[in-house]
Amino acid sequence: MATANVVTIKVDGPAQPFTGDELRFEATGLVGAWAYTWLFHDKDGKDVGHLVKVSQKAKVVYWRAPAYQVAVHVRVEATNPKVKPPTTTDDVRFSVQPRPLTAGDVVPVTIGGEGVTGPLAVNLRRSAIIDTPDLAFWSVIRASSGALAFNNYADWMDSIFCGGGERFNAAVAAFVRNSLPFPDIISYKALKLATEAYLLARCGVIVATGDVSERLEGLAPAAQDLKRERFDHIDREELDERLDLDKGDKLSRLWKRYLQDIPIGPADVDTDGRDGATVATLPYLALVRRQLPEMRLELRADAEEQVELCYELMGQKFTNPCFLELIWSYWHEEGMLVQTMNAISMRFQNRASGPRDPLAAMALDPLRPLNNLLWGYIQDEQHRLTLARRVAEYDQEYGLTLFGRAVPQIRTADPRSRFLQAFHTLLHRASIFYKEDDDTTMIADPFPVLNALRDVHLVLSEGAHNQYGDLPWTARHEMLIQQWLLARPELREFLPSRIMVVEPEPWMHRVDAMKKLQEWTDTPVRYFHDLGVFGEQLLLSIRFGNWGNVFDREQAGNWARYWRQEVQWYIHAYHTVTGVDLSADTSDVRQAQLPPDRYTQPAFLLRQRLTEQRRRLSRGTLGVGVRRQIPRRARFEEEQFEGQP
Repeated sequence: MATANVVTIKVDGPAQPFTGDELRFEATGLVGAWAYTWLFHDKDGKDVGHLVKVSQKAKVVYWRAPAYQVAVHVRVEATNPKVKPPTTTDDVRFSVQPRPLTAGDVVPVTIGGEGVTGPLAVNLRRSAIIDTPDLAFWSVIRASSGALAFNNYADWMDSIFCGGGERFNAAVAAFVRNSLPFPDIISYKALKLATEAYLLARCGVIVATGDVSERLEGLAPAAQDLKRERFDHIDREELDERLDLDKGDKLSRLWKRYLQDIPIGPADVDTDGRDGATVATLPYLALVRRQLPEMRLELRADAEEQVELCYELMGQKFTNPCFLELIWSYWHEEGMLVQTMNAISMRFQNRASGPRDPLAAMALDPLRPLNNLLWGYIQDEQHRLTLARRVAEYDQEYGLTLFGRAVPQIRTADPRSRFLQAFHTLLHRASIFYKEDDDTTMIADPFPVLNALRDVHLVLSEGAHNQYGDLPWTARHEMLIQQWLLARPELREFLPSRIMVVEPEPWMHRVDAMKKLQEWTDTPVRYFHDLGVFGEQLLLSIRFGNWGNVFDREQAGNWARYWRQEVQWYIHAYHTVTGVDLSADTSDVRQAQLPPDRYTQPAFLLRQRLTEQRRRLSRGTLGVGVRRQIPRRARFEEEQFEGQP
């Protein structure tokens, strides 16, 4: 009986061949003088790979896989004319896969286009930023906040009272004394007037990026309009790092897209022949306008010259909103700015704070300007905000309070109890977003940041009533004057500064020196200043932003990226002041039922730190049995921590 001649292919090699692998193919099952022919084709019949070694009569071959992915069809054909049938074949099919990349692998890249030659550098980058119109609005807020800085205020005052400012001097000539130096507060009146002019020139949107000295005519409110905003003073750092605008996008173009036109009067009423006239305002304020469609905006040029009692809306509140936040005043008050000025005023009136008065050496002669300025400051006390009014407004807008014996026990009608939780949750989620955004292997999700922004915006809008607007303006006006008085060189004699410590603003030396004399908190006031400045910018961008109607998460991602420096500086300053890290996660499950420290009142945390600081001091210097008794400061022992003397 004849034996069937059937050839079989035996494959030696990896079960899943990769590009560049070498495989051994052997034709088995035949005996005798057979001739073998091997074919390696792809699905289109083209030859693939190459034979690296062929044995005698090609019974065994070694084949190397090509350097690309391919489906391989292997066929062997054996022939022997002396047997019947003279030909037999066998087939094997498999696929060649790309080899996984390892260290040192070279990946060929083909890029079309002219001028592309040589090797290309490849790196991972963050997700692309989509330009949104509110980028321009945030630049305006940042510029407005910088314009209100104390150093600019000091330059403004020097230009007025130290040989310059002829136009301003002529305007206040009726208040400047030119007769005998009888006791009066005319100097302080001029100081107040100059400070108010500074705020008028700096807090509005229209002059946020301009120069006050070049645009004094901008003080006329009727001439101001959001459409006249300029961006020629924005620095390159902001354009490159914060904004990262796409090609062709400009701040002025984004600003025009961001503003919305609102009607001056009701649709069915002809308003002084200007039926259909509109003015540009922020989207959030445009929504507020829609809720009062029956009312008209008063923008007449003569509105400043007479008292209007008509049922109208104040047009300047729409066309030139003032960018001030009361949180600036809150943190400066926590930093002991007001308390320092109160202690100096008390000593100026020859009132001792106790048997061992730290300011006993204060003797300010009447030959220097500060003497009469302090006299006017004290005489004008009945016209300044009281501590009770500030405390009530802190609670009304932010749910924040002050602790101390001088702080009155008041019951506010509508506190914002959710603000602290909402705001600190936003900062915490922003810190998480930054970590994810820095990881170039993933795309950070800004949706949690958007939800937190909406929550904070809602809380802030609820508190923007009654004294909102006027009280923050007045508080900033008064505290700028206090800073300017503390920065006077006359105070350096009895409130000595540490020359080798460089503070960003000169008044900080006096506050830190007073805190050391009175043995108040040892945290430098510069950290409280950072909380006020950066907190104000963040809250302004949330309060006046249209976050209630924003559904694009990329807009929240842009907010987090743009305000990254301010958010991280605020978190750092808050940690330094209170000891609470807003960016840290709560990992202890045993504390799950307790409110985290990040939602605790800052004033309470400050009082805890002050108590611990005094406890450490009471233990005395280093050594066994050596104890130092802290002398009591009478009213300056506890009540000066958060209140007034």
